[in-house]
Amino acid sequence: MEKQKILIVEDEEKIARVLELELTYEGYQVGKALDGLEGLRLFHDQSWDLILLDVMLPGKSGIEVLRRIRSGDQATPVILLTAKDSVEDKVSGLDLGANDYITKPFQIEELLARIRATLRLNRKQENVEVDQEWLQVSDLKMSEVTREVMRRDDQIELTPREFDLLAYLMKNSRQVLNREQLLNGVWGFDYYGDTNIVDVYIRYLRNKIDKGYDQALIHTVRGVGYVLKDSR
Repeated sequence: MEKQKILIVEDEEKIARVLELELTYEGYQVGKALDGLEGLRLFHDQSWDLILLDVMLPGKSGIEVLRRIRSGDQATPVILLTAKDSVEDKVSGLDLGANDYITKPFQIEELLARIRATLRLNRKQENVEVDQEWLQVSDLKMSEVTREVMRRDDQIELTPREFDLLAYLMKNSRQVLNREQLLNGVWGFDYYGDTNIVDVYIRYLRNKIDKGYDQALIHTVRGVGYVLKDSR
């Protein structure tokens, strides 16, 4: 079986070397860049199964590198390595299209679990049979093939994580889902981050698919979680 390839973009040489050794030991093929420009060059020169991307980088910041990657590639998973503690800071990276984040300092076992979960989710999505039909709830519909989302005749732009969350809600429409179910279904069983990330992304979705329309589709069930349904 061909080894999965992981690109490390990290300017602290000791951390980058430890990650390289650990990932190699775990059976991954590893590439390494010590600044944003080199990271982008390696990203464009080869194909990768996952990218570990530090936020604070010389040359080009990790956020700028992420923005460049996502401008032409929505599929390759990216896990951010960040020293920032604010949930909003982490969410801003996720909102630009990162799949996950881990805060420094971290335990290597936790990072390896995040990597496995992200690769597993990505592989599952690749193996899903192509379904040409649209998911639809009320006047909201989405295509998992073209990744289009429409409300009435309006096209709605979503980030990759917002799209995955909405798809999960639509596939389980009329079912009340708690935060743990949403975390497991969208972020994966090995996700160890803040559970209020669900609330943040629900707020983002509401602003895009409910705001400005006469009928809300995402409803809060107090003390339980969320449900997507036609309220009429």
